[in-house]
Amino acid sequence: MNATLCNSIFARCVQDYHHHDRIDAPLQQPYLVGSIEALLYHKCWVDTVQWHLEDLVRDPQIEATAGLLLKREIDRSNQQRTDMVEYIDGWLLDFYSAVQPLATATFNTESPAWAIDRLSILNLKIYHMQLEAGRVEASQQHRTACKEKCKVLLTQQEDLSLAIDQLLADIACGKKYMKVYKQMKMYNDESLNPVLYQQKKN
Repeated sequence: MNATLCNSIFARCVQDYHHHDRIDAPLQQPYLVGSIEALLYHKCWVDTVQWHLEDLVRDPQIEATAGLLLKREIDRSNQQRTDMVEYIDGWLLDFYSAVQPLATATFNTESPAWAIDRLSILNLKIYHMQLEAGRVEASQQHRTACKEKCKVLLTQQEDLSLAIDQLLADIACGKKYMKVYKQMKMYNDESLNPVLYQQKKN
């Protein structure tokens, strides 16, 4: 498990999605169900669909009902994204369960899977910025600006990949320890969102 594996799976997933380029395209899992590869691919698929949902909902001409339906779909996608992060952290926690943290071990502000989540989004940004950098109908100024942004994104990808590998290496040798925190999102929970539970009471 390392950032190189993550990046290769994310790049494949983004390419696979764009063969269909439809938010309702079914996930066709190329990896063994239950494997870390399958979890990473599924995670990136959720991110990729949500990327395009976010594009659609920003159409200034969108009809109100359609916009509301898209917003609800984005809410569901956000919940699924969070769930996938927790699944990946759970897999990693189990994978490193035999490691005894050192007495001097420290806790990282971000779990490995949340860093991997950012890496997935970076892959999407790079893919779409590269498209913009080569969009022939766009102005030369636009393409040049996007090429410069691509350079920054690729540097971010390199830096984040290194940080993820360092974090995983530190966990593997006991220098760092990790926990899985459930995000406990409240807005989708009928028992925690006051707008929802007050409606049920009425």
